[in-house]
Amino acid sequence: MRPTRLLAVPAALLAATLALTACGTTENAPAETTGTAAASGPVTYTDERGEHTLDAPATAVVSLEWGLTENLVALGATIVGQADVEGYNTWVTTAPLDPSTPDVGTRGEASLDAISALEPDLIAVTTDTADTVVDQLEDIAPVVLLRGSDGADPIGYMRSTVETLAAATGTTETGEELLASFDEKVAAATAELEEAGVAGATFTIADGWVNNGAVQVRMYTSGSFFGAIADELGLVNGWTGEGDPDYGLATTDVEGLTVLSGEEDLHFFHTASEDDDFTDALEGNAVWEQLPFVTSGNVHRTPVGIWMFGGPASAEAYIDALVSALTA
Repeated sequence: MRPTRLLAVPAALLAATLALTACGTTENAPAETTGTAAASGPVTYTDERGEHTLDAPATAVVSLEWGLTENLVALGATIVGQADVEGYNTWVTTAPLDPSTPDVGTRGEASLDAISALEPDLIAVTTDTADTVVDQLEDIAPVVLLRGSDGADPIGYMRSTVETLAAATGTTETGEELLASFDEKVAAATAELEEAGVAGATFTIADGWVNNGAVQVRMYTSGSFFGAIADELGLVNGWTGEGDPDYGLATTDVEGLTVLSGEEDLHFFHTASEDDDFTDALEGNAVWEQLPFVTSGNVHRTPVGIWMFGGPASAEAYIDALVSALTA
């Protein structure tokens, strides 16, 4: 498939609310998967609405947002239904999902009938979902409701998301291992940057698209998931503007990037799909080609498949990408 700009954002940035339709997938049986739930008996989890108790760990989960799905896959939970399976496997290669997993529609418009037919014992959604939709979903199965991210503390919220999903699926031990692995990756990468003499390097992160012939650039502030990962490594974000409260994103244009003109050693990291790189549209643009990070060759395209609103799996892959570019 050809990923588009719209696929690369949380569902909340596609529409103000999630509309679930009665039509959709014709798949009726869940794919064969094996869960790794270690707990048994009642389990308790706390989401954005408070504390909830399940009679037993969830072993048949439907997920409607990719960041939650990535964490569920990493935990070894059994996903019996997913919003936009093909899109997920394009953008989140760090924690691939079985392609035969039943597709329940798009992240912004899933099918109640398709979800109900799968008989899940848990449905994972974000707070970007309308309250009325959450109520409809709860008529099918218990819901775990989490934010897509938290612009005030992206890494802290990543941790709590893993812990919540692990509690609901009885995979607490695996969750602890995932977070410990992330901590070890941060420590090792920080030491590698120090040894290479690039500790505290200045960077910025962006993605973008072409709209009516004009390039729009989306900046990842320190309140974004990617920006916070770089902060963990001791890097310095050259983009100091504020982003939105959930995802830490800010929008500008090519002229807006001139605020970075004084950053002679800044590294510009950008995310794009395989065939839709916004920097291609900037070839020959006088403003772009005079920016210091462009003239010095410090423009780095990160690998496709690292989800920009994900969990420990994407975080570790992004750390590898940052270190590789900065130490090359």
